[in-house]
Amino acid sequence: MPDQSGSNLPETGNPTGDFPSIKEAKVHMITKRNTRMVGAAAAAAALVAGLAACSGGEGNGSGGGGGSSSSLSVWMPTQEDSQGTAINAMIDAFEEANPGVTVTLEQRSIDSHKDALRQVAGTNAGPDIYWYWEGSGLGGELHRVGMSEDLTAYYEEYGWLDRFTAASMGGITQYGGYHGVPFSQQGEGLYYNKALFEQAGITETPTTYDELVAAAEKLKAAGITPIEFGGTVNWHVMRLLDSLIETTCGAEKADELNTGDGDWSAEPCVDEAFTELKTWGESYFNEGYMAVSNDDSSQLFYSGQAAMALEGTWFNANLVDNGMDPEEVGIFLFPTGTNRLYGFGEAFYINSASSNKDLAAQFLDFITDAEMQEMSAGTWAALSVNKNVEPSAENPLHAVWAELFDQVEGTYTNNDQNFTTAETTEFWRVQNSVLTGELDPADAGAEFQKWRDANN
Repeated sequence: MPDQSGSNLPETGNPTGDFPSIKEAKVHMITKRNTRMVGAAAAAAALVAGLAACSGGEGNGSGGGGGSSSSLSVWMPTQEDSQGTAINAMIDAFEEANPGVTVTLEQRSIDSHKDALRQVAGTNAGPDIYWYWEGSGLGGELHRVGMSEDLTAYYEEYGWLDRFTAASMGGITQYGGYHGVPFSQQGEGLYYNKALFEQAGITETPTTYDELVAAAEKLKAAGITPIEFGGTVNWHVMRLLDSLIETTCGAEKADELNTGDGDWSAEPCVDEAFTELKTWGESYFNEGYMAVSNDDSSQLFYSGQAAMALEGTWFNANLVDNGMDPEEVGIFLFPTGTNRLYGFGEAFYINSASSNKDLAAQFLDFITDAEMQEMSAGTWAALSVNKNVEPSAENPLHAVWAELFDQVEGTYTNNDQNFTTAETTEFWRVQNSVLTGELDPADAGAEFQKWRDANN
């Protein structure tokens, strides 16, 4: 999952420019309600009542219009800075278009969000709408227990098949039918500080793994931390391990291992990947990385203390939120040699237990239409899932990602989305044991496979 953290929010709440297509009155509401959380439901209801009174009780939307009372609950990971501003802008606009409707946004940390959804799966205690990752080990987990509603009827009603890009629909159709509505399509790569690369004598971005290691050596020799990671959240360092497996094993073998029935104990490339991981941890990571979070390690990049960060398209907005000039930052894909893009899709799902599915679908239609997607362009990802929305020109890194997406021939996905929850936990344990020296890299694949054989 992306780390969408940051600070130093500009007064406008939008680091990439003013939100177009939103009336000034709405922008005023956005800035006032930028910190909306679950406890704000009462205030939101009062605002809706005031809007309805001013308009004589007539709404220009169908769901909840005419002053009728309806409510929706939406669960997401914590949205901060430009992302928090944008989601609240969407909610405010939807409520204003539909007097009598209240949308309550409930936010948690990434891991708490996962835990909360697992706990309410199969019950009536969950939200109407939940945001989640599309991978078979995460979104698939909730699909398998029947929490995700098949939205085929709504795709037909709203014409969504004509709205979304082909790339964003892959995770939606993977189970048959249409589970979820695309919200972002993320790519992940290496962000780098151009000035620090120049200081270390690196004149060209690496195109092979050997060149990447050579660049890390030059940065280290220049007294610069080559790359930052936060080890207290296992998925942050896992991004490097996933990329190394793709590099050492190749695309076909990596897919067998990650999404098929490959044997982790029988492949020399697995031993090589874990060996490289240990080398990076010992030689190129920020000091004390195992004791800091991804949010804290990102500050090393924002402040120019680390030269690279293995992040995704959401990082474009994070950089600006934290005071960096995007012109001073470059991006290149991890040079795996497979010409595949590391990344994943994220979607909003309607809870099959919701008693308000029609209104939920109307909300999802509203926030993914061209107007709302243009308003938030570049906030969650460089490219919109709406095929009619061009990348924002306000941040030059959006265009970089558009070029990178065009260059690749396939994708591979974060393993915490490929694996089951229990499998992911074991994968992380093995990963961390290698990094701390408790497990020899040559034994890591066999250790993980032993667990798989005993538990699958």
